[in-house]
Amino acid sequence: MAPTVAIIGAGFGGLCMAIQLRRAGITTFTVFEKAGGLGGTWRDNTYPGAACDVPSHLYSYSFEQHRGWTRRYPAQPELLAYLEHCADKYGVRPHLRLNTEVTAAAFDESADRWLVTTADGERRPFDVVVSGVGQLNRPRLPDIPGMSSFQGRSFHSARWDHGHDLAGRRVAVIGNGSSAAQFIPRVAAIAGHLDVYQRTPNWVIPKVGEVYGERQRSAFRYVPFLQAADRERIFRFLETVIFPALVDGWSRGLVARRAKEHLERQVTDPVLRAKLTPGYPIGCKRIVIDNDFYPALTRPNVDVVTDPIARVVPGGVETAGGTVREADTLIYATGFHSTDFLAPIEITGRDGHLLHEVWKGGAEAYLGIAVPRFPNLFLLYGPNTNIGHNSIIFMIESQVRYIMGCLPLLRAHGPMEVRPAAMDGWRRALDAAMARTAWTANCDSWYKNDAGKVTNNWPRPTTVYRRITRAPRREAYRFG
Repeated sequence: MAPTVAIIGAGFGGLCMAIQLRRAGITTFTVFEKAGGLGGTWRDNTYPGAACDVPSHLYSYSFEQHRGWTRRYPAQPELLAYLEHCADKYGVRPHLRLNTEVTAAAFDESADRWLVTTADGERRPFDVVVSGVGQLNRPRLPDIPGMSSFQGRSFHSARWDHGHDLAGRRVAVIGNGSSAAQFIPRVAAIAGHLDVYQRTPNWVIPKVGEVYGERQRSAFRYVPFLQAADRERIFRFLETVIFPALVDGWSRGLVARRAKEHLERQVTDPVLRAKLTPGYPIGCKRIVIDNDFYPALTRPNVDVVTDPIARVVPGGVETAGGTVREADTLIYATGFHSTDFLAPIEITGRDGHLLHEVWKGGAEAYLGIAVPRFPNLFLLYGPNTNIGHNSIIFMIESQVRYIMGCLPLLRAHGPMEVRPAAMDGWRRALDAAMARTAWTANCDSWYKNDAGKVTNNWPRPTTVYRRITRAPRREAYRFG
């Protein structure tokens, strides 16, 4: 009998899991999605200019390579349409439970099953739970005094207020990461004045060949080999050139020099250029890939403010020196609760162990997929599986294939739980590899928790991850 599977989340991870179950002939699964539609981060982030910073030919499922992309770096509407297409083509929609938030999941040891609870109070039993909630799904607002006193309009970039016209307004943007770099040029073009509050500058490298012309699109569409070859070329470049830059390899200086040249070419004012020059190793924070960000900051109606924010006041923002800069619109580009994996869902494993207590010092999982004391719970895009150089879809497909390999084992031998010894060995190997990366340098990033532990990123090439997740090792688990 096929196992019953609860999938939490209908983004790239949850849909990939659902599709592979369907392709294997398993239909006893439900995809729980708290929102009213599928797509995950590509449903939520609709700010002007929202796009992926991984080339489109690689940022797609290997089994469903779309050949109609209009841009090298796909925009949010195209990505969401791609996911909608995949859900339709592979028959996933009948399994979707939209507007259904999972609030808790508890392992029932007497029945060797999970009880999944939703916000409406329903409880349903499942043999397996797969989390596809990802790392970037809960917007994080800063802790700045006076935020509630602001009398204008305020919102987070991941909850963009499209009903609020920014034309001619005085806008303040707090934050300058990847999302801000994409929407700031669009806002700057229409705002009366824009203040960009920057705590730490980013390393920025240029985008190349952004738009596919009609001839290119036709070639990719009618000669599939060309698209497949381009996908492979992109993958190899990211693995052999960009990854070494993140681990103090041969290309770090090359990529840093490219970023410095990009800054010097686009920002001629020495004062502004000094503000925008990072003082930490490239790769420690996420690298921004953009051609329009720097030019937007040089516009006469834009100021880059590096004075620390003291508080938000009813009419704007007050900096540490006591200066109040007026604003009628406040946009928070302050990222997500990226290190609070699976929050706020309460996950209870064997002997009443709570996952958020087990992870109190920082989230961790064997292969980023399984956790001791939590049988038949599998994670997609879990701890230490994010990457700073390649396509997360490659990692997700590796994880889904691994979980599919676990299903016959647990069906034959009962619930499978990763052994603590396997987790310990994984932790040691991970720590050794992590020590070589730029992410451990002295900079703040969404890759680290408050204690400075890198909980999000994978510190080795993606090809290594694909190899070690090729199939589950029975000796790493106990059954029954």
